[in-house]
Amino acid sequence: MDRRSRARELAMQAIYQLDVQGDDFLGGLELFLKQESDDDMVFTLARDWARGTWEHLPTCDDLIRKAALKWDLSRLSVVDRSILRLSVYQIRYCSEIPGKVVINEAIEIAKKYSGDQSPRFVNGVLDAVLKKIRDEDR
Repeated sequence: MDRRSRARELAMQAIYQLDVQGDDFLGGLELFLKQESDDDMVFTLARDWARGTWEHLPTCDDLIRKAALKWDLSRLSVVDRSILRLSVYQIRYCSEIPGKVVINEAIEIAKKYSGDQSPRFVNGVLDAVLKKIRDEDR
């Protein structure tokens, strides 16, 4: 697995834990990531993406709500919500990462960690978010 893909998986797992445990997990975030990877690049990316997502959570959640019209965030599985949050953060705040790459990576994570319908759902929501952000930037 490529290092950036591994960092995305770890960041998603950290966001999952933050969603379940709240801000209390921030103190254990680095320990969790160090236990899961001894690669400095993977650690740094995962930490930065997880912290960035958590810091910008209201904006990310708002974009998800607008894109997933018939879904309330609380009804989504924690895994799907974590994948979407991380991906929306990357689309919105990590301009060096192409949006299509973010979406493809999110689909792969959904295939690995979530249910059968999740990859299609994740793809649809993120595609709508990407279009909205591109329209806003014009």
